[in-house]
Amino acid sequence: MRLSDILFLAYTTLIRYPLRTIMLLIATSIGVMAVILLTAVGEGARDYITGEFRNLGTNLLIVIPGRNETSGGGGPIDLAGLSPRPLTIEDAQSLSQIDNIRRIAPVVIGEAPAQYDGLERSASIIGTTPEFLSIRQWEMESGSFLPGASMRYSPPVCAIGKEIKSELFGDAVAVGEWIRIGDRRCRVAGVIAEEGRAIGIDVQKTVVIPVALGTALFNRDSLFRIIVDVRTTSRMDQTKQSILSIIKRRHQGKEDITVIKQDTVLQSFDNIFNVLTMALGSIASISLLVAGILIMNVMLVAVSQRQAEIGLLKAIGAKNKQINNLFVVEAIMLSGSGAIMGLILGHSITQVLKVAFPDFNFLPPMWASYVSLIVALISGIIFGLLPARRAAKLDPVEALSGNK
Repeated sequence: MRLSDILFLAYTTLIRYPLRTIMLLIATSIGVMAVILLTAVGEGARDYITGEFRNLGTNLLIVIPGRNETSGGGGPIDLAGLSPRPLTIEDAQSLSQIDNIRRIAPVVIGEAPAQYDGLERSASIIGTTPEFLSIRQWEMESGSFLPGASMRYSPPVCAIGKEIKSELFGDAVAVGEWIRIGDRRCRVAGVIAEEGRAIGIDVQKTVVIPVALGTALFNRDSLFRIIVDVRTTSRMDQTKQSILSIIKRRHQGKEDITVIKQDTVLQSFDNIFNVLTMALGSIASISLLVAGILIMNVMLVAVSQRQAEIGLLKAIGAKNKQINNLFVVEAIMLSGSGAIMGLILGHSITQVLKVAFPDFNFLPPMWASYVSLIVALISGIIFGLLPARRAAKLDPVEALSGNK
């Protein structure tokens, strides 16, 4: 038999047993579809998280109170159960002497009720400086962002998210009106146009106030973070060491802060989600092995059902190798066709999910399609060998007589 004859016989066999063929196609396509969907979820999560950090920029240094140790237990302060010295507005001010720093945004966060004209709702509060707007690359829908505020001066002004504006003011103009935040009053200077999240807080549900007003509102001197915008990224490490040196001098010689490079955080999350995506794809690939086992079992049954056909082929001169190839080709056609169906279904569903959830980018990686197709074909070949060899070993006389 020529290759064209083997392909024709394999195709006609699949057509002759439609129920069995459809069942095997569905089993393989589900496995491939699972790989596509799970890797799409993993890639979508990676894209979303890294996108949030990328919005901050890669030329940022984030100063965090407390020292992250990687070499074992902490020092005497840790053993005594005492917390490290907090970061303060004065610490943030001291960093302005570093020439490579372009902007400094100290940050304090908390929650407080926002009230206006008898209406009230809970709001996330960010206390910071006007530089925070440029660092976050936000846009204003109306008004301005904390005009006249600085680390030293704290006028009673605020900028509010769109949801806060909608719930407290409705269709009325909010800019220029006075609202109460906790036990403080401030004038709405602007409405933030951005959506999404900042420092884990929904921007639309946020009220931004000057940092000094924030520390007074929450009755604490400590800062949550200090975000530093660096002029020259090539001097990032040098600037990091300068920050550590200045804060160490201010904290009585104790290096009790951690300075993180934004691109390092971004790369860490990117690596974590890449591993997660590959793990999800590997888990989903197990279903392809299950589909391969199903193909093997069904084809073993098919060998018994097709003894007369196999005996006739061998009686007219078909060799054992050709019978073997016939069953292997059938397995490849089944697994390959099922894999293509799974790819079409998987990518179609991800397109539907993108429309249903526009904020979450379901993006299956290209390698998932190639790997799932290759694994499906390999499993079809491997699990098709046993029934193929059993068919090839049948004696033509016994096969035709139906004794075996």
